[in-house]
Amino acid sequence: MTTAPSSTTAANDERAATRAAYEAVVERLSKASVDKHWEPYRDIPWDDPEFLVDQADPRWELPEVDKLGGHPWYRTRSPEVRARIGLWRVATAMKIGLQFENLLKRGLLNYAYRLPNGSPEFRYVYHETIEEGHHGMMFQEFVNRTKLPVRGMPGPLSLVAQVAPWIPLISTELFFVFVLGGEDPIDHVQRKVLKDGQVHHPLEETIMRIHIAEEARHISFARHYLRDRVPRMPRHRRMLLSVVSPVVLGVMARIMLAPPGPMIRHFRIPPGVVAAIYRDNPAARQEIRDSVGRTRALCAEIGLVNAVSRKVWQAMGIWAEPRR
Repeated sequence: MTTAPSSTTAANDERAATRAAYEAVVERLSKASVDKHWEPYRDIPWDDPEFLVDQADPRWELPEVDKLGGHPWYRTRSPEVRARIGLWRVATAMKIGLQFENLLKRGLLNYAYRLPNGSPEFRYVYHETIEEGHHGMMFQEFVNRTKLPVRGMPGPLSLVAQVAPWIPLISTELFFVFVLGGEDPIDHVQRKVLKDGQVHHPLEETIMRIHIAEEARHISFARHYLRDRVPRMPRHRRMLLSVVSPVVLGVMARIMLAPPGPMIRHFRIPPGVVAAIYRDNPAARQEIRDSVGRTRALCAEIGLVNAVSRKVWQAMGIWAEPRR
């Protein structure tokens, strides 16, 4: 006569199977980083005549489907000014991207520092750190070649952001929410740009394709990490994470998608135009909600959306009712 397994044994078996599946994913991502990766000064022909950056190149112009690109104020500027505004937007996005990835690399290394021997995460975190280092060089080289005085994050915000690398010492789960808060909006925008039917500068397009391909692995790791860890968190810590996560995601989405203040001042874009395009525009608010859509769905899946945290999502302007 066989004895039926106890509920405790069944739960332990399920956890072991889930952990084994998670470790298999991490090992697969590590192998993928070896099999397919890019180096910015080997794989991008920076000095090819087709890749040179000309501030007046019409391929930098914002398309009419862009919120600013479709506004009458922008359409009535000279072609050279329209091109410079578009290039400024691209360069600022890359500068903010490399600043975010600088914080990300430091946080990943703080996380890896405490990992035990034999941890499968250690190897992948170092693969990701190396790839993010390549992205930073790639983005900065692009910014340098534009010869525009872009700064990236505003000074006060950049100062506050210096706490991000220390988040893993408090909560690795919160750190990987922060990771998705920066990576998902950038990925969302870059994928839209490549599908918009416009003719893009080959240097911009090459950089975006490299970034999207490697970031897909980084995003996958963060998502699987949260799926593995969050359901096993103590209830009080999970509750706290559920409330803090939408704040982090809402702030990060706005940092990644907001119009650059120096660009607004440099080109003297009227306040009324900025308000109409970004602050008072339902499409702009929808874009922010859409940019965190995958992370919002993940949070719901792993139990980080509840009656209390849903109000925070709504207050941050990033909640959307699930589609039925």
